[in-house]
Parts: sequence; C-alpha cells; structure tokens
Amino acid sequence: MAGTKAELLDKLWARMSERGDFPMLSQALRSTVSAMSDNDLDFTALVQVVLSDVGLTQKVLRLANSAMYIAFGGNITTVTRALMVLGMDAVGHLVVGLKLVDHFHQSAPRRIDAKLELNRTLLSGEVARQLTESKDLRSAEEAVVCTLMRQIGKLLVAFYLEHEWDLLRRKAAKENISDAHACAELLGVTFDEIGLEAADRWRLPETIREGMRATDPAAPVDETVPKHVRWLRAISNYSTEVADALISQNGTAHVGSREPALHAISNRYSLALNTDADTLTAMSLALANEENAEGVMHEITQLQANADAIARAGVSAEARIHASLEAMRAMPSTNALSPVLELASESMLASLNLSRTVVFVRQANNEFQARLALGAGMEAMRAQLRFSGEFRPDVFHLAITNPMGIFIENAHDARIDARLPRWYKDTLGEAQAFVLLPVKSKDTTVAMIYGDWTRPQHVRKISQAEMAKLNEMTREIGRFFTSANWKEVELI
Repeated sequence: MAGTKAELLDKLWARMSERGDFPMLSQALRSTVSAMSDNDLDFTALVQVVLSDVGLTQKVLRLANSAMYIAFGGNITTVTRALMVLGMDAVGHLVVGLKLVDHFHQSAPRRIDAKLELNRTLLSGEVARQLTESKDLRSAEEAVVCTLMRQIGKLLVAFYLEHEWDLLRRKAAKENISDAHACAELLGVTFDEIGLEAADRWRLPETIREGMRATDPAAPVDETVPKHVRWLRAISNYSTEVADALISQNGTAHVGSREPALHAISNRYSLALNTDADTLTAMSLALANEENAEGVMHEITQLQANADAIARAGVSAEARIHASLEAMRAMPSTNALSPVLELASESMLASLNLSRTVVFVRQANNEFQARLALGAGMEAMRAQLRFSGEFRPDVFHLAITNPMGIFIENAHDARIDARLPRWYKDTLGEAQAFVLLPVKSKDTTVAMIYGDWTRPQHVRKISQAEMAKLNEMTREIGRFFTSANWKEVELI
C-alpha cells in the first residue's frame, strides 16, 4: 500500500502542481463556477473563460446558432450574446466539461493505456449526451459533467501517478479483479474518493458532486436524495458502464456479445432512466457503430482547435464587425457601458483572430486604465495596463490624437520599437502586430481599444474596408460615454 489516504492524495496533488498546466485548469474551473453563481449576471468572467479557448468558443457559438435556438434570431457571433440565449448555467456546465476534456487531451502521455482511459471517459460523455439530448440544455450539460467527473479519479491516477497506475493494473490482471478494486486495496483510496476530492478542490456545485457518486439501480429508491440528483447519478453510472462495455467489446471477436452485454446494462437502468431497455440498447449500439467509423470521437477531438468551425465558416471579418455594429446601433445611449465594451472587444477578438484585446478608459486623473482585457492570462495582467494621458512621443499618444485607428503590422520594426513605451514592452511586448482604435466623445478621446497578435503565423493585414468598419464601431461606442456611464467606469 502507498500509505494513508491523505498521503496518497497529497502526493497526487503535489504531482499535478509540478506540471504547470494543472493549476491553470483549476483556476479556469473555479472561475467558471464563480461566474455561474454570480447573482448579478455579470457575463464578463465567463466570457473571458470561453474566449481563452478557440475550440470552446466555437462550440458555444455553434450551439447558440443551432436549430433549437433559431427563434432567438440566429447568426449569433459573440459569446456575450450566446450567453443571453443559452443561459449562464448551460454554458457554465459546457465550459466545465470541455475544459476537463481539453486538459487531458493536451496532457495525454504517449502510453496507450492512459489514452484508452481518456477515450473511455470521452465515450461515456457521449453516451450521456445522447441520453439527454431531448432534455433542456442546462440539465443535459450538467449530466455530461457528472459523467466526466465520474471518471476523473481514474484519469488522475493514470495520468499523474504512473508508477502506482502500473502497479494496480498488474494487480488487477494477476488477481482478475477490476482496476477500481485494485486501486482501493493497493493505494488505500478509491477512484471515487479521488474524484470527489477533485470536485471539492475545484469547488464544483453540490449538485455535480452528488450527481457523480456511484449508485446501484437495483437498490431501493432513497427518497432523501432529490429526484434530479438521482437522475444525474443514473445517467453518469449508466453512461460509465456502457462505455466500459463498448471498449471491452470493441474487438471483432466480441462484436457478437456486445448486444447482450448492453441489453443487460439497459435492463438494470431502465426504470431509473424511465426508458425501456430496448430503446437504451438501440441507442448504445448506434453509438458503437459511429465509434467504429470514428464519428463520435472525431467530433470530440475537433472541439479543441477547430479554427474554421461553423460559427466562422464563410463569414468575413468585415461582416462580423458589421453585425456587432448593428447590435450596438439598436441599443439606447443609456445602455450600461460594460456590455457595449465587451461586445466590441469580443467582436474584434473573433473577427480578426486576435490573441488579446484591451479597452483603456480615460479616468478623471487623466490616466488611461484597462477596463476590460480579453485573452489568455489577461485578467491577471489588467491592473498593470495603464498609461498617462499627458503627451509622450509614442504610438499610444499618436493614436489618442488621431481621428482614425492605427494598424502596426510589425511591432518589432526598429522604427516602431523606438516609439513603444516601457510599460508596454514590460506587459504586452510579445505582440507581433497590433491595432489601436481611439474612442471619442465630444472631440475628446475617452477610451482606446487595443488588439494584438502574439504569434507571427497569426498576423494578418487589416483591410481598408475592415478598418472602416472598426472606425464606425468606435464612433458608435462614443455615444455610450454618458456622464452616468463614465461614473460607473471610474467606480470599478
């Protein structure tokens, strides 16, 4: 045995912290859950989490533009608008699920057994999604998260405790017992306990923590457990068992025994899922056929980096900016300033495939301070992004006095570099190219929108037509800088 339960968990979390990517996942999950529980419905935090991942952004936009939401107008091009249509809880659960999937995709070791465990988890999530597709979106995505979390303990051991994983696999094979039993006997802790510990550390909602627990469909119904939680447990446990069966019965020699195995599982869960066993079995068999054709898994892997997904396919940058501009024109001048700035920033980020955007707002002390910062790692940097409105011989002050936007195609050109202020080089200096757009109100520059590309291969020229639309957008933003709105900005 590796020691006490506490010692094993401490070792696991220490190992995960040593790999720099895991704290980022933890922070993303906590930020998402915090945004979901925000009673003021401030979308900013959740928008930032979504926009930090291109694949995630495309999934959210694709969902918002799907047939079931066509009544809301269609052609939804911003995450802010998608949140209004889909709801905070639904998008929040979607983010949690995809962040978990993405993390293990990105950190997948070369070992075949660990990759198989990841495939098993992804397949269980697809079973859950198939079962819940006729439910409301919030419940469906919540069930998928419960199902993914049901597997997290096993994944964490397989990915981060390689030696212990190898030992328990050998023990399971030698003694003909399950990996779960071998884990409990060898390590003194169960996969379920590790998963629940992860859910607690990530501060996932209580419903998720309860919905991911093991359940026996043959046991008497526990009326003290809420009906919705019992349903989530049935979904997560059924989906796990089906995925196990599909993986173990995937070889050609086992195809004939696949249907009886799936039907046996369906019989046990039929009552809890309120679906007849034949229907459940047929759904699982259909999924198995898709899996053989790589249909299900192909779709899952495309969520990570599908830069030409449906939301962007065939839509020009100019058209996307114009759509946001029209949305602004429909808003009254008394509209709160924050959603307007978020809409503009996100529209630029997505339309031009920027790495980051920052909205600087002029304060009463004549200092331009970052009011909004989108992109990976930007929120933590926001407090450092500020500069004086007093004239300096640099490109930012040139942009302040300019009536139109300025595009810097090569930020590392010697002539440009000489005009970049020190605060910029210390914070945003990795930018390869950037654009500066002044926002004016009554002939005064009240704000500045900055956007950049941090990778050379992503830099693209901004056409005259695109710059014209960007300038139109900043002129439209200017009318929202009423005295009341400006006071709101200075208080934040």
